[in-house]
Amino acid sequence: MYHRMKQRKLGRTSSHRIAMLRNLADALIRHGSIVTTLPKCKELRKFVEPIISTAKEDSVVRRRRVNRHLPDRGLVHYLFEEIGPRYTARNGGYTRIIRLPDRTRDTAPVARIELITD
Repeated sequence: MYHRMKQRKLGRTSSHRIAMLRNLADALIRHGSIVTTLPKCKELRKFVEPIISTAKEDSVVRRRRVNRHLPDRGLVHYLFEEIGPRYTARNGGYTRIIRLPDRTRDTAPVARIELITD
């Protein structure tokens, strides 16, 4: 039974899963939207939204917290200068998941996750 399980394993080891989520978060922040499988989208939402909430205010401590999850300094700078101030009036829900037709080769559920633009 899956009582009190926090996250999906996605068929990966913990280090592989963390690296995958970091790479997906990097791509989402850089491009604004990405297409991947539905379970990955749902996990990515849990990973990215606290990072964006942290980036709404700029301070050294907050930048260091975000650097733990996103090691690219240029991306962290972009997050604090461009994306964080965009959501200052919003209390959450920075991403939107849109379901797409299943993939033809393996019928995996596919979705697009995108940053909401106000």
